[in-house]
Amino acid sequence: MSEFATGDGVNTKDATLLSVRQLRTWFELRRWGLLKVGDVRAVDGLDFEMRRGEAVAFVGESGCGKSSLARTLLGLYRPTAGSIWIEGEDMAGFDRHQLHLYRRKIGYVQQDPYAALPPFMQVRRILREPLIVHGNRDREDQERKIRAALREVRLEPPETYLTKFPHMLSGGQQQRVVIARALILKPALIIADEPVSMLDASVRVEILNLLRQIQQQRNLTLAFITHDLSTVRYFANRIMVMYAGQIVERAPVDTLLDQPRHPYTQALLEALPDPDPDNAQKIRRLPKGEPPSLVSPPSGCRFHPRCPHAIKGLCEIKPPPEFPIAPEHGAACWLNQPS
Repeated sequence: MSEFATGDGVNTKDATLLSVRQLRTWFELRRWGLLKVGDVRAVDGLDFEMRRGEAVAFVGESGCGKSSLARTLLGLYRPTAGSIWIEGEDMAGFDRHQLHLYRRKIGYVQQDPYAALPPFMQVRRILREPLIVHGNRDREDQERKIRAALREVRLEPPETYLTKFPHMLSGGQQQRVVIARALILKPALIIADEPVSMLDASVRVEILNLLRQIQQQRNLTLAFITHDLSTVRYFANRIMVMYAGQIVERAPVDTLLDQPRHPYTQALLEALPDPDPDNAQKIRRLPKGEPPSLVSPPSGCRFHPRCPHAIKGLCEIKPPPEFPIAPEHGAACWLNQPS
């Protein structure tokens, strides 16, 4: 999977911004703070690339490792193994100063805007903080960039919002401030972790459209983390489906939504609400049980205890590789092995 064509038909081969290889982020479990009793395998062997200017959605149930992946890419968690290359540099070898510079390249849009904003700071101060942290001491330049960021996220006129505290803003306005803060350093990559899940339904489309417009105008690379497959068709170029810390299927968005080849992806699509009243009596074949423990995940295919198509004597024993199905489309399921 070395090439990706954007919606404009531009081949972005050799324009890789981020490359992840065999990434593992495990968290030690200790008894009484001393005796190690295991590891939580939140991210367990991920390989993928993200090209400049594309939006990639990482989807899956809660507990599949999406947010741990986001925090690892941000440099908040140090990877246990593997590598993260950004613009040709390996983050694993960064010292404290290099990590500081690395974080400038990445913006973060959190899930809960109210919790993400300091309640004792006005909007002006909230947006000034990242500029100060990264060495900008010019007050006039700071003010110019703050006002430009507010205009970009459609908080106009800026004077109306500069002196407000977070509790004085609506949920949608708070999230726009969070987006402005993520953009103010002009990052190359934006990580949006469930950016609309805490917002009213009427505001979600506005925020998604805003993110998409900014991403296209700036040619930003955007990692969109969500459990809601219903929004990604209009937002992402590619989808990567995660289960139990691993990627089980990846494909261009229309291909994956129209022709899913992993049983877990099919189950996620089956779980989407269907507005068609004619399908009210449709029997949905959803997987039984809960996602597995990341401390002791199942042997073989991690989805096999819940999979209605599991092959006895194979799926529970041998982990499936990712089988290529079509250009840019692969699924880690024994059902897709060539005959």
